[in-house]
Amino acid sequence: MPWNFSIMIAIWKLAAALVCGCTIVLKPSEYTPLTLLRVAELAKAVGIPDGVINVVNGAGGEIAQRLITHPACAKVSFTGSVATGEKVQQSASASGKR
Repeated sequence: MPWNFSIMIAIWKLAAALVCGCTIVLKPSEYTPLTLLRVAELAKAVGIPDGVINVVNGAGGEIAQRLITHPACAKVSFTGSVATGEKVQQSASASGKR
C-alpha cells in the first residue's frame, strides 16, 4: 500500500476480498506501518475472525517478492509506482499469478 491514502485503498481491497470470501494479506508502506495494523484491529473488533485479514510489515521488495511467489497466494493486487508495478507484474506472471 502506498503511504498516502493507505487506509482508503486498503478498505477498497478488503471489501472486494471479503465479498468474495477470500482472506487477504496487506503490506503497508514502510512510512506508515501502523495504519493497517489498526484496520486489522478494528476488523477483529467487529467480528472478522483471526486470519482473514493479515498485515505484514517490512522492507517492500523482500516482503513483496516472498508474498508474490508463495504457493498459497493465488492473486496479487498492487497499488504504487509504475516501476515497482512492472516488477510485481513480472514476478507475479512468472509464478502463475493473476
